[in-house]
Amino acid sequence: MSYVDAIDPDEDLGPSKSELKRQMSERQKLAETLAKFSPESLKTVPLEDSLRAALLETAKIKSFEGIRRHKQYLGKLMRSLTDDEIAAIRKQIDVIEGPGRVETAYLHRLERLRERLLSHEEALTELISQHPNIDVQNLRTLIRNARKEKELNKPPKAYREIFQVLRELLSPRS
Repeated sequence: MSYVDAIDPDEDLGPSKSELKRQMSERQKLAETLAKFSPESLKTVPLEDSLRAALLETAKIKSFEGIRRHKQYLGKLMRSLTDDEIAAIRKQIDVIEGPGRVETAYLHRLERLRERLLSHEEALTELISQHPNIDVQNLRTLIRNARKEKELNKPPKAYREIFQVLRELLSPRS
């Protein structure tokens, strides 16, 4: 009987060596993310006290090599956590970081709309059709003034006002 015949195909051999390395790398990156949080934010994350203390210690390390070794140490501590604990930590990270990402995406969307309004006439027509309650005259005046400001290299007062009008008009609360 050869070695190949002795292996039971139904036997669970567990994750491969490459998969284990990917998991270790992923957990180390998760630890690096946690290390960037403030002490107040870390208090909300479900962590063991030793891991929390090590994460808080990260800010005190200044040398490059020391930081590298400490990140490896954090990864080692993270490897001792179960998959359920990792999932709970990720969920809390999403709670901490989530609103900032959503707000940033919303502001970028408003900025793109403002740029479209300044560069394409049909963008204003689309906005009016989507929001009939908009003050069209005021918005047209602001757009015209913003274009003049840009031409004459003046401070972007009307440009900023357009952003405020769009923010009020398209606020998620409305």
